[in-house]
Amino acid sequence: MSNVVVTERLLTAKALGQMLSLSKRQIFRLNSSGRIPAPIRIGGSIRWDLERDIKPWLAAGAPTRAEWEVLKKAEEE
Repeated sequence: MSNVVVTERLLTAKALGQMLSLSKRQIFRLNSSGRIPAPIRIGGSIRWDLERDIKPWLAAGAPTRAEWEVLKKAEEE
């Protein structure tokens, strides 16, 4: 993970890419293949929640979306 300072809670694909040292296109490819947490859709915008999804996902070792959803449900119970 790079040393990019993030001030927003909801990240765009570009901001998430900068945080992970990936391109915007790579973020969309990872999203399409289910390898990053599901984004939040607000109108026509796609955003990722930094505090709720991205930081815990990275702390868990960046599992696939299916594995991540199982982990999140287990923590909620």
